[in-house]
Formats: sequence, C-alpha cells, structure tokens
Amino acid sequence: MEKQTITIYDVAREANVSMATVSRVVNGNPNVKPTTRKKVLEVIERLDYRPNAVARGLASKKTTTVGVIIPDVSNMFFASLARGIDDIATMYKYNIILANSDGEAQKEVNVLNNLLAKQVDGVIFMGHRITDEIRAEFSRSKTPIVLAGSIDPDEQVGSVNIDYTAATKESIDLLAKHGNKKIAFISGALIDPINGHARMDGYKASLAEHGLEYSEGLIFEAPYNFKEGIALTDRILNSGATAAYVTDDALAIGLLDGLIDKGVKVPEEFEIITSNDSLLTEVARPRLSSVTQPLYDIGAVAMRLLTKMMNKEEIEQKTIELPHGVFEKGSTRQ
Repeated sequence: MEKQTITIYDVAREANVSMATVSRVVNGNPNVKPTTRKKVLEVIERLDYRPNAVARGLASKKTTTVGVIIPDVSNMFFASLARGIDDIATMYKYNIILANSDGEAQKEVNVLNNLLAKQVDGVIFMGHRITDEIRAEFSRSKTPIVLAGSIDPDEQVGSVNIDYTAATKESIDLLAKHGNKKIAFISGALIDPINGHARMDGYKASLAEHGLEYSEGLIFEAPYNFKEGIALTDRILNSGATAAYVTDDALAIGLLDGLIDKGVKVPEEFEIITSNDSLLTEVARPRLSSVTQPLYDIGAVAMRLLTKMMNKEEIEQKTIELPHGVFEKGSTRQ
C-alpha cells in the first residue's frame, strides 16, 4: 500500500469537524467537548495522522530522510553500527537524523514519534528490547522500520543480527574446556531478549553439555558501563567464579581493571570473554578475548534492508543473521 501523507484536512473531513477543532485536539486545547475529542482521536489513530514537521505537499511524498534511534551514542558498539548505516544511506542519497534514546522505554516512544512527525521515510531502531509500548507504535506506523543489533522475538519487524545463542555457547565452551567449573554470566538487563533468552540459552546449553551446574549465584545484571564492571568485582570473586562471559566491552574492561586492582592475574587466575570486539578490546591490557560480530556490516545491511522496504522492492528474508566468531586474545589462556 502506498504511503500517503495524511493531512489535517483528511482528519477533519473524516471526523466531520472543522480543521480548527482538529488543531485544538492535537495541541491539547481543553475547549473541545469530550465526545468530539474522542471522535477526532479515533480518526487520528485510524488514519495514523501525524502533524507534519516538514514542509507539506512535497511532490514525491518523500523526505529522503531516515531516522536512527540509538540507545547510547557514546557506546562504541552502537557507534560502529551507526557508521555502517550512514555509509549506505549516503550511497542511496538518504539523510540521517540520529536520535539518542538513553535506552529508556518512554523516551524511545517519544523519539520515535518525533522522527515520524518529521515524516522520515524509514526508521532504524537500535534498542536493548522491544517493549510493548514501542511495538504498539511500530504497528500503528505505516513507515518501514528495521532493527539493527536488536531482536524481535516475534519476528514482526525486520532485523539484522548475529546468532547470539551460538556465539555465547561457543564462548562458554571455550572457558569450560580450559577447566573452569564456575563461569559467571555478566550482562545488561535480562528482560532484554538478547540477554535473557538468546545469550542465556547459549550459556545454559554449554553448561549442560560440559556437565556444569547452572547457578543463579553466577548471574550478574549491570548497566553497560566501565564503573559498573569495577563495582561487580568483589561479588564475582565471592561467587567462586574463575571465568566470566560479559555482554558489553566497557563492562568487561571494568571487571578486568577491578581484578587487576585486587591482584588477580588475568588470564592465569581468571579468564574473560566479552561480546562486541569493539576498539576497547584492543586498548585493554591484556587485550580482551571476544565474540566478533561485523558491527559495521550489521548497520550497513540494516540500512540496505530498509531501502528495499522504502522502495517496495522484493525482500527474501526480513530476519538476517550475519556470521560471527570467537577471537582469543590476552584475557583467555591459550
């Protein structure tokens, strides 16, 4: 179905009210009868009307602009994805509007609606999880949306990722083969399906395969930053763990520094595998062993998928998995 720009005139006509009344409803003016407000809001919902923040009546009905929602612009994981998105966008002559959501559910909804009000032709969403609120906005919008580095367990929205379950299992396999009996799983919020389902499934599968017991005492949740990794160090050591799989590079470096401060030798006495293989893994000493994922490519492929959707091209698959590996560096025993 062709994306049509719904105007305030369309809403007024459908609701059988004046354009001034629609304007008052949209702007929250109290001088509207509750029954009229309800009728206008129902029409707005049905037509997916959004006040146009761009000059109206563009002949092509296109703004050649794509919105990119990013949870943390300072995190190298998301910065690398954004670079891949931007390069492909430039190739296809799209402009990018980059919006930071701070990974907060309500802010994600607000940011998405702000982008849609600017009449963007498509949206790339990078978030830790798809909340019910953001899913409702995705469903309501007629604008194409693709996830990059995020997964939709229901596979309703197109996405580009790696196989997080397999990558985690390979990491834990490696640590188990080195003789570690207690391997900590250190991640962001487990409500995020990448952590709580995909990665956790890989973790549990590997433990079972190696005859190791799963213990809640080895599971640690923390925000993705360096200081949180340092703060966790004592608890991780007290758990009896001799190795850790970490789902964020900054968190992993925090743990590494915390261990070194306590006089724990890495990798001789404690091994670490992290997940994103960003530049941080190279600047750490010892360098951090990591799952490798093609961050730039994930961004680039997500943007290419979005261009296909925006141009109504045929799409063979909406859920795309790119190859990964596990790169052993200095934080695991060779």
